[in-house]
Amino acid sequence: MLQQLIAVIIIAFFLSRLFWQKKKGNLSGGEFYFWLVFWSLSVVAVLSVRFLDKIAASLGISSSGIDILTYLSVLLLFYFIFRVRLRIEKMEKNITTLTREIALGKEK
Repeated sequence: MLQQLIAVIIIAFFLSRLFWQKKKGNLSGGEFYFWLVFWSLSVVAVLSVRFLDKIAASLGISSSGIDILTYLSVLLLFYFIFRVRLRIEKMEKNITTLTREIALGKEK
């Protein structure tokens, strides 16, 4: 119970930062709603750990619900890292192409 309370407080802090960043204009509408849904689902998951325990037991998984949430969050983080790496690679290629065009005096 204490762990759930601490997790909800931390998520509330992240939500407050999310709304603050949106107010400052640092987030687009799509990003804001994505993170709002993400953190909202996180609160629901944290508060329903016992339900997740029952689901894990019914599926024959020996881990608890919180372990499953941890595994899923690590997988999600790796996916986000992969996506960010792809975006950075694409930006690097675009910068290289643009630099070449400027150096050669070509304009598109």
